[in-house]
Amino acid sequence: MVKHAFSRELRLLTPNNFAFVFQQPQLVGTSQITILGRLNSLGYPRIGLTISKKNIKLAHERNRIKRLMRESFRLHQHTLPIMDFVVIAKKGLADLDNYSLRETLEKLWRRHYRQY
Repeated sequence: MVKHAFSRELRLLTPNNFAFVFQQPQLVGTSQITILGRLNSLGYPRIGLTISKKNIKLAHERNRIKRLMRESFRLHQHTLPIMDFVVIAKKGLADLDNYSLRETLEKLWRRHYRQY
């Protein structure tokens, strides 16, 4: 049975982890979200989120977006390539409802899978 946990080891935690992805990323995105990815040697994918106050003003909106991004990653982690991902939120993302945000993320995960 496949486990859909989101443990600490599935997160990018240190600035070095983020810098690793920013050095040579594979890029997919829309006008509201960009997902950078880079192959890792760990055997499982990891995710890091960057959501600035400049782009999304209200804290409850940033929290909602982070929650939906983590949930999307958690559900797709077994179909994703073995990569470190950094999800970057842009202006206008807060205007999307939950369904649209989930659909956008799903489309971007599929594009990363096809690129891999």
